Amino acid sequence: MTASKTSTTRRLALTAFAAALATGFAMPQALAQEKVTYLFPAPPILPAFAPLQLAKGKGYFKDAGLDVDFQVARGGVEVAKMVGAGNAPIGGIVGDGPIMVRANGVPVKIVALFGGKGFMQTVVREDSGIEKPADLKGKTLTVLSFQDTTFYALIGLLASVGLTQNDVNVQQAGPTGVWESVATGKSQGMAGVPDWLALVQATGTKVRVIPTDQFFPHLAQGIAVSDEMIKKNPEMIQKFVTAAMRGMKDVMDNPDQAAADFVKFVPTWQGKEDVVKNALNYYAKHVYVDQKKLGEINPERLAKLQDFYLEKGFIQKKTPVDELYSNQFIK
Repeated sequence: MTASKTSTTRRLALTAFAAALATGFAMPQALAQEKVTYLFPAPPILPAFAPLQLAKGKGYFKDAGLDVDFQVARGGVEVAKMVGAGNAPIGGIVGDGPIMVRANGVPVKIVALFGGKGFMQTVVREDSGIEKPADLKGKTLTVLSFQDTTFYALIGLLASVGLTQNDVNVQQAGPTGVWESVATGKSQGMAGVPDWLALVQATGTKVRVIPTDQFFPHLAQGIAVSDEMIKKNPEMIQKFVTAAMRGMKDVMDNPDQAAADFVKFVPTWQGKEDVVKNALNYYAKHVYVDQKKLGEINPERLAKLQDFYLEKGFIQKKTPVDELYSNQFIK
């Protein structure tokens, strides 16, 4: 073989070797993407779920080695039941969810919270004459439903000033009626979340917010897994929580930019960017705060909430607090 042919052969061999290396390294990376289904309690297009949409859209889940698929259930109780039964590996429920379902044998825990404050706020019309919780007496308020966490938080707010549900005309109005009733004046206020507050404001209705968290220790949205999943696949949970907290930090650091990114990933909101921007600014300033570490669950707050639910008959028995949550994935 001539020197020229030898040189050519070597070049071809090296090229083939380099290609094989490139292919060899690329394939394990592709295979390393673990498929995970995340179950939402409501449509994932809501601004409340911005941290997760950002984590997916900006590649945080992918960076962590996860290929995340979003699916929707019919409310937090169904999410908890499906996660607890192993029909979904991970899902979203309000932080009080395990209090409600573990007493009925559903083995789920909260492993991260999207904020240290409760996400339910009492929103009232400025022309309602309501300035403080005691002023709610005799007024008409809307709630999503009588089985929703926002309703329980409203009962807690009323109890903090010696009022009960009988002192207020509480109407369950569904996911649209709950805020439209405030905008049209059919109700003087609502037990709502920042998403609904922003929708009311978008109609031009003047409202004020009674920060429910100052009177009643309710909780934010959380990430739930089963006891079995914690034992079987803690690595996946760790990756998911870490990526989700990156998404929440983006909202905290720059809610306006986070809103723009969210609309890019969820184009349903195109033309309604101000609604998303107002909602995310509220979450950043009033919900995603008061955590020593992002995602951390406060067991004392959880215990107080459980005591209140037992007192009011929302649950029939208590669960040991350490069975309701785990902070092992909070870094």
